[in-house]
Amino acid sequence: MINDRDRNYLKRCVELARTALEEGDEPFGSVLVADNGAVLMEDYNHVSGGDHTQHPEFAIARWAANHLTEEQRARATVYTSGEHCPMCAAAHGWAGLGRIVYASSSAQLVEWLGDFGVPPSRVRALRIEEVIADTVVDGPDPELAEQVRELHRLSRAKN
Repeated sequence: MINDRDRNYLKRCVELARTALEEGDEPFGSVLVADNGAVLMEDYNHVSGGDHTQHPEFAIARWAANHLTEEQRARATVYTSGEHCPMCAAAHGWAGLGRIVYASSSAQLVEWLGDFGVPPSRVRALRIEEVIADTVVDGPDPELAEQVRELHRLSRAKN
């Protein structure tokens, strides 16, 4: 269940997604938070250069694997503007990160992109729970999901 503390971190993810959009990228942003509430890392999408693996959730998983102990990773939470894609969910699972909280779901994104006339992706939109079996997942947040939808609409209007 998403609480007010979670929502504050999710708002930061939406801000990061907006930054990605302003820099000419797809609007996705993520934050890694320690169990004491400290922000450990934040990032946004960097796929515009052609490397479509440059998702913020994937970068967070790599960073956590290199900088945190197994216990610290398990107690950390990843907040993100959009539900992890299968690649990022797998990276999250392999890195042993804890809870995931997202503002908008993959199902919502697929629906929005269809509404915007974007052809379906080559990669299936799977729920995180279809990729990782043992991670607590919360989302979407209805209010913030609408903000994320607007960012994706703006992104498609630029193209």
